[in-house]
Amino acid sequence: MILKHYFILYKPFLIFLASFFLTYILLTFLYQNYLNNFDDQKMDTITKIVGNNTEKVLRLFTQDASIQESSSGPYMKVIYNQKYVARIIEGCNAISIIILFISFVIAFSGKFVSTLLFVFCGSFLLYVLNVIRIAALSALIFHFPNQESILHEVFFPLSIYGVVFILWLFWIRKFSKYARKNT
Repeated sequence: MILKHYFILYKPFLIFLASFFLTYILLTFLYQNYLNNFDDQKMDTITKIVGNNTEKVLRLFTQDASIQESSSGPYMKVIYNQKYVARIIEGCNAISIIILFISFVIAFSGKFVSTLLFVFCGSFLLYVLNVIRIAALSALIFHFPNQESILHEVFFPLSIYGVVFILWLFWIRKFSKYARKNT
C-alpha cells in the first residue's frame, strides 16, 4: 500500500528515468554494435568524417593544415602549420554526447514531430560545433602548447557540454510536455 502511494507520487520522475535510461542503453548498444565492425587498428567511418570536416574548417583559416589517418592505430593526426598538434580518436566524434542529448530530449518528449525535429537539429548542431571545437582546439594548441591540458580537459568539454545543457533547457521550456503553455 505504501509502495503504491510512492509509485503514484513519483510516477512522472520514474517514467522520466525509465525512458532516459532505456533510450540511452538502446542507442549506446547500437553504437557499440557499429563500432564492433572495426578492429583495434581500423578507424570508424564517423570519426573519419569528423576528421575530414575538421580539415575543411581548418583550411578556411590556413592552407597549411591537414588530417592524416595514422598507420599505427585508429586515430587521425591533425597537422597544423607543418606540426603534429593533436589526434582525433573515436571519442572525439561527439556521438556519446549526442546519445546523451537524444536520451534526455526523449525522456522529456513533447509532440512526436517537434521531438524528432529537435533531436535531428540539435544533433546536427552538436556535430557542427564539435568539428569547430576540434579545429579551434588544434589551432590553439599550436599557438599555446603549454595550455593544452586546460584547453583539452577543461575549456572545450565545458563548451560542448554547456551547449548541450542550454539545448536541454530550451527544450524543456519551449517544447517538452512540461513546457509552460500560455493561455
